Amino acid sequence: MKAIYWLKPGLQIKRWVVLGVLGILLLAFSLSYFFEMIQLHGGLRFFIGLLGIFFIYHGFHRGLKSVAQDIATVNGSLNKKLLSKGPKVVVIGGGTGLSILLRGLKLYTANITVVVSVADDGGGSGKLREDLGMLPPGDIRNCILALAEMEPTMEQLLQYRFQEGSLKGQSFGNLFIASMNGISNNFEEAIKKISEVLAVTGEVYPVTLENIILYAALKNGKVVKGESNIPQKSVEENSAVDRVFIKPKEAEGLKEVVEAIYGADIIVLGPGSLYTSILPNLLVKNITEAIRRSNNKTVYISNIMTQPGETDGYSVMDHVNAILEHCPKLVIDYVIANDGEVFDGAYYKYQQEGASIVKITEKDREDLKNKGIKFIESNLVEIKKDYVRHDAVQLSKIIVDLANGMKRKK
Repeated sequence: MKAIYWLKPGLQIKRWVVLGVLGILLLAFSLSYFFEMIQLHGGLRFFIGLLGIFFIYHGFHRGLKSVAQDIATVNGSLNKKLLSKGPKVVVIGGGTGLSILLRGLKLYTANITVVVSVADDGGGSGKLREDLGMLPPGDIRNCILALAEMEPTMEQLLQYRFQEGSLKGQSFGNLFIASMNGISNNFEEAIKKISEVLAVTGEVYPVTLENIILYAALKNGKVVKGESNIPQKSVEENSAVDRVFIKPKEAEGLKEVVEAIYGADIIVLGPGSLYTSILPNLLVKNITEAIRRSNNKTVYISNIMTQPGETDGYSVMDHVNAILEHCPKLVIDYVIANDGEVFDGAYYKYQQEGASIVKITEKDREDLKNKGIKFIESNLVEIKKDYVRHDAVQLSKIIVDLANGMKRKK
């Protein structure tokens, strides 16, 4: 019985060691003078020797590989255990900036709750929203993929956009979410199922299950309907955004989102488009109230570059003031901003599009201090293919350090 257990499937290291030892014995047997005594044919002796070499190589090669895999599994288990003890972070926003941050944040903690805007009405998400009457999946898809554990090919598949036909411009990931939504009771349930399938670290939630529409009142008095139309109309009218609002204005935030806010160690706003990604979440009834009533610290991450039609010429303080004007009861405890430079081709590219770097002025520092907001400056620039992004690892480290500091004080 012991011998059977010793060779039991799953105990691969022992199996390969046995094979290697057998190979050594066969090789020694073929080289010994024993063959002279039993007078085996030289060819057979040669064959047994080759078989021994094969067993030695195959046994020890596979054995070492099994050891490496077991070590990796143990390390992975230990890493997951450590991550499970990380701080509870709630991140609120949308767009590319949010998904980039999540790729860094999951390296430090598994306790991540992502709250995503559902005001998007452009591109493939807008098409599905219009055709199927579902909430827009685009930003949620990007967040799920950022937190998922999967092979690169699988991620490429889910991000793939069709190039021709009626599906042109639509991503496979959006269709996957639409399909899951079709077989689920609601959008929230669909996202939970997809998160389970893709082994997502943390939780991803839409801020609300209601079909909200974002509006913007420009400073010239005109009102723009639809998230995707706001920047374009602002540029066309040569008039900045004065304020944004949602309809229905009584839309309520998801219960799970409110609970996550109350249970968090830190709440992060952004990064993302100020008027079309961050504020639509904060305008949902009971979200800002939950943040205000919680005992947690709130951090705002300023964008690195301004956005044409939304934040032209904005400084760090302009971003903060816009949030506080829309949500006067909200308390922001920390602001994190980039103090690094953007050089060469990347900066030229953004200038051509009408964007510029969000500058930090001495007045910003004074105004933030007067409001009781602590200011953290760091070089957060990362440039990939001439696109300016936040350095996800550096930014995540700052957030987690803040959260751990707050956690110890509780």
